[in-house]
Amino acid sequence: MKRAPTTVTEKSPEPPRVRRGYFDCRFGQLHVHNAMPPGGGFDENTALLCLHDAASSGRMFRPFLEIMGRDRSVYAPDLPGLGESDPPPATATVEDHAVAIGDFIRSMRFRQIDLLGHRTGAAVATEIAIAQPQHVRRVVLVAVPAADGDGAATLRYPLRERLALITQPVTVLRPRDDLWDATQRARDFLPRARMVELSEQGPAVFDSAPQAVADAVRDFLKG
Repeated sequence: MKRAPTTVTEKSPEPPRVRRGYFDCRFGQLHVHNAMPPGGGFDENTALLCLHDAASSGRMFRPFLEIMGRDRSVYAPDLPGLGESDPPPATATVEDHAVAIGDFIRSMRFRQIDLLGHRTGAAVATEIAIAQPQHVRRVVLVAVPAADGDGAATLRYPLRERLALITQPVTVLRPRDDLWDATQRARDFLPRARMVELSEQGPAVFDSAPQAVADAVRDFLKG
């Protein structure tokens, strides 16, 4: 009697472990959202650190973490004074955010890390990349406030001048939001950067299209 061929069904990838925790920094404690592959967090791929806009918290990256965390460790801290992180003594500046996240990077003993910054988080990522070139490998900037009178200007941070000082490879993601034109201006200060237009995606791109962002980011981080 002839046996029917055996059908092998591929298992769907096991989802990453998504958790939260607290880490010490110079202003108290940072609240951090974290995703890591099911096999463990210290894998071969460089860890990714995601920095949110000043009007949000690390929670905004949750759908994105669930995708990116399948093959690398991903961290999304609440910046000092935002979300559930302790505040600095005075109103936090971009530089304050950067040094606090720098404390986190050192405490985790990362040899290298990739950065992603959204809106004013892009300014924080810029400052960290400049301050820690030995640790930061690649930089992704999403919706960059690179024009006069935008979000970074309200934080009294010279973003455009600082962008020109980044030495790492950079990709700029340009969703169709209120910074659509300002993000295009980033090319003036980052002439070697790769620009990826997400023209069909709106301001809540990490909620509405996390897979589209993850595809663009993964392609860039693979080098």
